[in-house]
Amino acid sequence: MVEARITDGRRIAELLASELDGREDGHLERLAVVDADTDVEPTADGARAYDIERARPAGGGALFARVFVHEDRTRVEFERGQERAADAAEAVGLRVRPKATTPPKTLVFVEDGGEVKRATDVFDEVSRSLEE
Repeated sequence: MVEARITDGRRIAELLASELDGREDGHLERLAVVDADTDVEPTADGARAYDIERARPAGGGALFARVFVHEDRTRVEFERGQERAADAAEAVGLRVRPKATTPPKTLVFVEDGGEVKRATDVFDEVSRSLEE
């Protein structure tokens, strides 16, 4: 039996959101999907689908990452823990590159549904590193 690869950027972003919201193990329990655009349509440059916030110990949340949808992939822009995100993404075989902005960001590309679990591992690692 051959399973179809999921390469629709919007669907990949939905899978990633479900995985992040549904898991409460490790350091993922501190992450939340916020400000979701439920009508987002993929674009060549990437359209913002939602943000990821990380809960602060004193309460409230801080922007952690933004998720964008392209027609054939999802792009995650890590706002915090950029170096750790780059190292963790490379370690699990995801495509990664720096973004020269102020402040700098790390871009991680999730190119099919099978990479969602690995992307979730990157979120877990970066969240853990912020507590060190």
